[in-house]
Amino acid sequence: MSDQPDTHLLIVDDDERIRGLLQKFLARHGFWVTAARDAAHARRLLAGLEFDLIVMDVMMPGEDGVTLTRELRGSMDTPILLLTAKGETADRIAGLEAGADDYLTKPFEPRELLLRINAILRRAPAPSVTEKVPKVLQLGPVRYDIDRGEMWRGDALVRLTATEAALMRIFAAQPGEPISRAKLVEDLGRSAPDGGAQERAVDVQITRLRRKFESDPKQPRYLQTVRGAGYMLAPE
Repeated sequence: MSDQPDTHLLIVDDDERIRGLLQKFLARHGFWVTAARDAAHARRLLAGLEFDLIVMDVMMPGEDGVTLTRELRGSMDTPILLLTAKGETADRIAGLEAGADDYLTKPFEPRELLLRINAILRRAPAPSVTEKVPKVLQLGPVRYDIDRGEMWRGDALVRLTATEAALMRIFAAQPGEPISRAKLVEDLGRSAPDGGAQERAVDVQITRLRRKFESDPKQPRYLQTVRGAGYMLAPE
């Protein structure tokens, strides 16, 4: 298990299969994991969320991992671990020169990635409390504190069940992006042979969650249903 169960990792890889495998593996080892499909997607996530470490593939369509690393180093100190193609020594050197903290050559054993991640996190300085800026999503009269995982209405804490809290964390990691019911079932750790029943159970949880902040849960403004795509959190 991770020494820091609340550690938030960002996985950036254009290969959907690899993203999914890494997300599941690292989540099983106690990390909170968000995935991005390319550099542009990663930029959007980084603009609204704070991460403790970024695991990024070098070879991606559009902006590559080395270029993004160099750009990020101009504004943040978040540790970065690059995934490089076997034998591409130039990529590894360029990545380190751009500011990456470490690299791992593909193909690799997931356990080696876990060891590298934990080693980097042990080296990283603890963030200063005074420098930590709370990230808050505004949902009408309610605000959601991403760092604390808390929902507030004025000075009153809105009570969330464990499942509602887990759903908010999932949605807050990808605001403005639809998330399918199947993906929600998977992220909640509820995969089962009868997937249809699990998806209907998620629908019930979504209905209950909407009551916590929607003025009219039957015509939701902030937790929207996207036809054919799932659900989407649309904060102000």
